[in-house]
Amino acid sequence: MSDPAASLWNNGHTTPFVELDRADWAALAPTTQLPLRETEILQLRGLGEPLDLGEVTDVYLPVSRLLNLYAAGASQLHRATSDFLGERARRTPFVIGVAGSVAVGKSTIARLLRELLARWEDTPRVELVTTDGFLFPNAELARRGLMARKGFPESYDRRSLLRFVSAVKGGAAEVRAPFYSHLNYDIVPDAQIVVRQPDVLIVEGLNVLAPPTTGHGLTVSDLFDFTVYVDARTQDIARWYVDRFLRLQRGAFSNPKSYFHRYATMTEDEARREARRIWDEINEPNLVQNILPTRSRATLVLRKDENHTVSKVLLRKL
Repeated sequence: MSDPAASLWNNGHTTPFVELDRADWAALAPTTQLPLRETEILQLRGLGEPLDLGEVTDVYLPVSRLLNLYAAGASQLHRATSDFLGERARRTPFVIGVAGSVAVGKSTIARLLRELLARWEDTPRVELVTTDGFLFPNAELARRGLMARKGFPESYDRRSLLRFVSAVKGGAAEVRAPFYSHLNYDIVPDAQIVVRQPDVLIVEGLNVLAPPTTGHGLTVSDLFDFTVYVDARTQDIARWYVDRFLRLQRGAFSNPKSYFHRYATMTEDEARREARRIWDEINEPNLVQNILPTRSRATLVLRKDENHTVSKVLLRKL
């Protein structure tokens, strides 16, 4: 059986993307020196992700430069439009969406892009918000019978997410988002993330590229200026998920305050079986049904190989 995540367009039809292999993409890297030290990169990478100076230089430095060019172009278009309308409207933030499966590395990429973009002259103020903060609290998920579908589109307060991004995009002086604790696996009451008129806002999450649902004319992806989808073969993502689960079991799950502390006493074989069950029953269905179908809506697709390194970059044609 072929992997639905294996390729974008292998059916002979014209693709809306320019496809570049890693070497060709790396050749586009700006000549400027990498603005991050190796210690900073180590702090940014997620569990089991072999992110290093070479990967950042070859792949993500060119991505950050491309995003910087898009942001500058959007700013110029905004000024031209304001002049045309006879207005002097304030520049609005450039909003980037980063999507992909659980365990594919999108959170690391979003953090890395935040740091790289903040080093460019035109975009010094960069904020990152994850959609985890817009999950319904566990009590509400339990009331709706959705705890086993946490991470599926219906488990998010999509109206609140849309209002949040709309307010930031609209230039509001201060916008607040809920705070999500991965230790507690829940929204933290009375804790918030505050965003104050950034140059760039990065919104990272599983389903951020989803189209509007039936009966709703606007969705959060309509507010993005640029979108990134982190792609890989489903079998590779499944292996990464299991490996990450085992690392967490030996680390964060050992904390008595962790929501997943019950897994800490499992043997490695038991933990591996449990991780595979969660993947098969929850994460893979969410990927196949909801996340993967949004890949073709992205501006940029980063295609990872089995070792977590990017091998191909696909950029939507203008």
